[in-house]
Amino acid sequence: MREVRPLDDPAAEVERALDRPLGAPPLLPLAHQRLAADPRARAVVVISDNTRPVPYRGESGILWPVLRRLLEAGFPPAQILILVANGTHRPLAEAELRRMLDPRVFERGIPILNHEARYRAGLLPLGRTSQGEEVFINRRYMESGLRILTGLVESHFVAGVSGGRKSICPGLIGEESTRHFHGAPMIAAPGARDLNLDGNPCHEEALEVARMAGVDFIVNVTLDKLFRPTGVFAGELDQAHRAAFEHLRGYAAVPFREPFDAVLTHAGFVGINHYQSVKAVLAALPAVRRGGRLLVLAANRDEDPVGSLRYRSLLHLLTLVGAEAFRRLLFSPDWTFIPEQWEVQAWGRALEQLGPEGLVYYSPQLPERDCALLPGLDGNLLLAEDRRYRADAGNVQRVVDAFLRQARPQGGNREPRLAFLADGPYGILRPAS
Repeated sequence: MREVRPLDDPAAEVERALDRPLGAPPLLPLAHQRLAADPRARAVVVISDNTRPVPYRGESGILWPVLRRLLEAGFPPAQILILVANGTHRPLAEAELRRMLDPRVFERGIPILNHEARYRAGLLPLGRTSQGEEVFINRRYMESGLRILTGLVESHFVAGVSGGRKSICPGLIGEESTRHFHGAPMIAAPGARDLNLDGNPCHEEALEVARMAGVDFIVNVTLDKLFRPTGVFAGELDQAHRAAFEHLRGYAAVPFREPFDAVLTHAGFVGINHYQSVKAVLAALPAVRRGGRLLVLAANRDEDPVGSLRYRSLLHLLTLVGAEAFRRLLFSPDWTFIPEQWEVQAWGRALEQLGPEGLVYYSPQLPERDCALLPGLDGNLLLAEDRRYRADAGNVQRVVDAFLRQARPQGGNREPRLAFLADGPYGILRPAS
């Protein structure tokens, strides 16, 4: 990615953004106003889960400045709720939340709740979108008198970028409501791609749902490749999010002229499990010629390093029937939507371009029984037998070396065109003009 200067004083920039927001009143008087209108009003602050490196603690933390203003406005801690926008991801344990969040949250006793997309009693009907899809949303969010979203704006292979409206959709909607948002036609739509909002049906659907739910204020950040803040954008939902998007687009796009024979990439912070690591695959695909090879390295350190049982089942189906047959199944009128299918659909897209031998995946954390489920070629097979399936960081270099040796043509004079995508899923490839 292009070099971008990190903020000199991110803490001061957070304060400035909250006091001089885009298209909305400053947060402190807004909180005063809501509490004056209803002294029993509750404030909800929506946060991302641990798949996003949002700065929620430390000198550049965005969470405590928001909470401090709510407390200064007179909200008692018991009338503030931190709501984790898990979407269909698993709930976070207390130890994980303590690692993520500012310790003052726990010192002041501010409640924290995981959104649970399958818990019907915790959902309320929101209505139908312009596409006719019925939406259910988190009850506690809708019952709050002041609604604040926080998050990170980074590239996203379907929604264009994360942040903004995604805190609501899919972050706080019911699992059944993801049927259209994560359905096969939406994922396959040409406009649903990295760093694109205009004409992106996934973005448009999420924004419509967020507007239906109502958002009073957002605080989004952008980061550089070392996860240092490069911008803080607060205020009205669409204005602040669009400003963050434009800022990110200025340095996250990576131009290239022609595809490569073999490409090496990594899954970055987001690749805590195999489910999330597909983001690196789709970011890399434009750089790989059809029939070329792609090596994805990932540190799958999550409690479940692959994903949910349903995700595992869908992966197994993909590997059993092949990418083309799996795609036909997803678009069949007889197919029953399964929420985790959208990530598996993306893995299938990679297999269709590269073939099962052209997609190589390696994570030192994965045991042999998990690797047997995964699409593509198991990177452990590039190692000597006595080194396979060991949590040994030294194996990463051995896998890379073996992958590059195999990229050399057997005979012929042409050297292979090789690329290393240093930014992993965060640098978004664009054909050079």
